[in-house]
Amino acid sequence: MMSELPDMRASDAERERITEALREAVAEGRLDMEEFEQRLDAAYKARTRGELEPLVRDLPAPGSVAPAPAVTTGPWRDRIGGTGTSKVAVGVWGGFHRKGGWTVPRKFTAFTMWGGGEIDLREARFEDGEIVIRCFALMGGMNVVVPKDLDVQVSGVGIMGGFGDEATGPGTPGSPRVRITGLAIWGGVSVERKLTKAEKEERKRLQQTDREERRLSREDRREQRRLGREERRKSLE
Repeated sequence: MMSELPDMRASDAERERITEALREAVAEGRLDMEEFEQRLDAAYKARTRGELEPLVRDLPAPGSVAPAPAVTTGPWRDRIGGTGTSKVAVGVWGGFHRKGGWTVPRKFTAFTMWGGGEIDLREARFEDGEIVIRCFALMGGMNVVVPKDLDVQVSGVGIMGGFGDEATGPGTPGSPRVRITGLAIWGGVSVERKLTKAEKEERKRLQQTDREERRLSREDRREQRRLGREERRKSLE
């Protein structure tokens, strides 16, 4: 513990652990940019452990998360578990995508610079019931697509850019909890809910059924009117 030897000289590794905690805190909205810059500057100037410790005393350790929600029976049960497909995605002067039946790790970090990226969770599996996705867009863009029944919490920060949080909301019982954090500088990160392929097909089927029912209803009304006219004609004869 740093507090045990406050006057001991700080190492580069200890400074890096502090700066990582500060970067995660600003990405999650725990610090505003002014506080972040002040503490970051103090971390790089710190000579002893005692100077470093107060900078993160009121912050959680990097990577710490709230307890995962209990996973119950239901449609999510078979989609939680396994080993993450990849932990990092990078798009520099290019792009990346993660979609389809990939497995999202407990912590996934994505970075774009002068490029773009797509993270699609609609058909994905999840390594655990608690997932953290960190998105960093520097003069680039990133799009995160989530299904309508997933528990999503968005807390990213946009600086001269945007970090959309419209998809924030609870999921169905047993859903994994996905926290999407990060930073967009002169770029943008969008998070939106979209239907899965199966849901789109079901919606299309229901629309076709509805159209067919309306068509049959119109034909039935026309037939009823024709029979009515026929009855009136016979009565006049």
